[in-house]
Amino acid sequence: MRFVLGCIPGERLRGRKVAVIGSGPAGLVAAGFLGCSGAEVDVYDKLPEPGGLLIFAIPSDRLSPERIRGGVKEVLQSYNVNFLGRAKVVGGREVREEGDEFVKSKVYLGDIIDKYHAVLIATGTWRSRSLGIPGEDLSNVFKALDFLFRVKSWRLGYLSHEEVPNISGKRVAVIGAGLSAVDAASEALRMNASKVYILYRRSIKEAPAGEGEIRKLIELGVEWVELVIPTKILGSGGSVRAVELLRCRLGEPDESGRPKPVPIEGGEFELEVDVVINSIGELPTPPIADGEFGIRLGRDGRILVNEEGRTSREGVFAAGDVVTGPSKIGPAMKDGLKVARAIADYLMKL
Repeated sequence: MRFVLGCIPGERLRGRKVAVIGSGPAGLVAAGFLGCSGAEVDVYDKLPEPGGLLIFAIPSDRLSPERIRGGVKEVLQSYNVNFLGRAKVVGGREVREEGDEFVKSKVYLGDIIDKYHAVLIATGTWRSRSLGIPGEDLSNVFKALDFLFRVKSWRLGYLSHEEVPNISGKRVAVIGAGLSAVDAASEALRMNASKVYILYRRSIKEAPAGEGEIRKLIELGVEWVELVIPTKILGSGGSVRAVELLRCRLGEPDESGRPKPVPIEGGEFELEVDVVINSIGELPTPPIADGEFGIRLGRDGRILVNEEGRTSREGVFAAGDVVTGPSKIGPAMKDGLKVARAIADYLMKL
């Protein structure tokens, strides 16, 4: 996989130092463009190798790690970009996130801002949304991102098999219908779950992953259960025994433009399962709280930027999912390139 840069190699940014925080699609594209332009670029990431979720969460059958590694190698070697792995950048208050298992050192964002001419924050979305229902704290309730991260890290040789959830022979309910839910259901099948359900509050036509992706899973044996709202995870002896569901129908469009699920009175029922995987989405994970270092965040944790990716702090930019919320690879790369060009213009004026 190539991280298209659109850069003519040159020295116009020679003598300028840039820190990129996060080595997912947006961060890698930006690092490559700035390095290609002659800047000295350091990329900080909490993971042991660059690639972000592309390497550490997306199953290999959907996106080959070797394809990603080939593109990463080109960026690092061709444009003299320095990768600093297992280093988590933090502000005044560190927040635990998925994917923190490999962190060996903490780097204070304030020190980075002082050291570099410009900083790009591209830390993505490493925190799962909560279901907000009773029973989430039971054992065998997993967050899809953490589940996928652990499985992929094991397949890559970074974690032992004992550090991966054991779902062999178990009945698994995946809540949600985005690509993370599709990936979680696929991995559950590969790990020999006896039965896999996908539970979704709308119909297959509204599934964020697309109807085609869902139908592929159905052909593989996944049971699709639509128009249901999880209301409680039921346990026995501290472990999951069932999910309590409420049947619903589709009403008028909500603020997202999709039909709103409307509960049906008397539609409660239980689905017996042994494992629940929460896959209702992820949240942006900036390295700081709102207002730290003069950087403003939105209510949902997204870093607020202008059209050039500038934050409210001079010399600090942000790009990718930490700005937009969860997106696909293409838009994240496009945003990283756009902001890299803005950083280059900023550095030329210093």
